[in-house]
Amino acid sequence: MSEHEKQTTFLLQCLVYDGSAERQELEDGIVQILRDERCLRRAMWLMALLMALVLAGLGYTAVLVDGFLQNLPPFLVRVVGVLGLASLLSLLGFAGLRFLYRHKLNGRREACRRLAVKLLESRLGTPRTWHRPEVANETQRLASAVAAIPSWLESEPTSAKTHP
Repeated sequence: MSEHEKQTTFLLQCLVYDGSAERQELEDGIVQILRDERCLRRAMWLMALLMALVLAGLGYTAVLVDGFLQNLPPFLVRVVGVLGLASLLSLLGFAGLRFLYRHKLNGRREACRRLAVKLLESRLGTPRTWHRPEVANETQRLASAVAAIPSWLESEPTSAKTHP
């Protein structure tokens, strides 16, 4: 299990204690994205296997058959070439789609973090300040930086925003 999967599982386990509809929507969205990503990963492996078979077949004929392009039927050469190109293009398309799924999942995980913090604050109250001043100053600085992130995102031009 990767670190990313461990963190996602931890966030989902934290949200089990919240009974809101927002939690259910987040959980359903994350589960669906994970399911789609797993299916996409399998398709990528299939395309990689197909490409490896095409390359192995071309390598076999190039090494063992004398004048392999002249002795093979043109139809067979075209079919093998189309299969190789199609698997390469599919693999590249699937890789781009996987990047988009990962981006959507990161957005959902961030929403889970916000909901988990809200849940902790509602159950435990606001966090106490630290006794050591240097830790308290650093905590305040980080809290103000995190609080400024949503306002910074809203101030961006709408063309630069990506919606999860």
